[in-house]
Amino acid sequence: MNHPISKNALLLALVALICVSILTLIQQLTAPRIAEQRLANRMALLHDVLPAAAEQQLLDDCISITAPEWLGRNSPQLIFRWRQQGAVSAFVVETTAPDGYSGTIDLMVAITPDGTVLAARTLTHQETPGLGDKIELRKSDWMHSFANQTVHEANLRRWAVRKDGGDFDQFTGATITPRAVVNAIKRTALFIQQHPELAEQPANCEAF
Repeated sequence: MNHPISKNALLLALVALICVSILTLIQQLTAPRIAEQRLANRMALLHDVLPAAAEQQLLDDCISITAPEWLGRNSPQLIFRWRQQGAVSAFVVETTAPDGYSGTIDLMVAITPDGTVLAARTLTHQETPGLGDKIELRKSDWMHSFANQTVHEANLRRWAVRKDGGDFDQFTGATITPRAVVNAIKRTALFIQQHPELAEQPANCEAF
């Protein structure tokens, strides 16, 4: 009596196994191409936020850091270092705003050792189209407002959106997104300032 049921169960298991095998094969075939695309995107952004530096130099002088209280993630983040005459002139930090309106917002920020933001760009986000997505340069030039702005203890109150008494514009109908980005960049600049040992740590990123 149970023979048809057993046969159907076996058939379903076989179909599931075939599906899993196909998905695994697709993943293996596409993984190198995805990795190449990610590297290309990263190098383009490195050039965008720090055009004076050679991208390969930055890739070769990279450290992996886990600092969720500063950089917003419990997983390692990458920090690229640009040296001139042996001394670090700027860091390019991959950092995260964990409190965006629709989730995390990943950023890339170029910062000098004294806490001056040279440039900031959005890596990934899930913010609302037409509102929060103005953190993308193709939608708005708002991210340019961070260029050449310095973070230090005396001006921390200025590092906020205008609604909170700061210097940075919020978006019409969307305050949470810009607030999250401003706070993330401020924390990242303070992290660089307060951890000078980052300049001397041995490079430990995986080969690019």
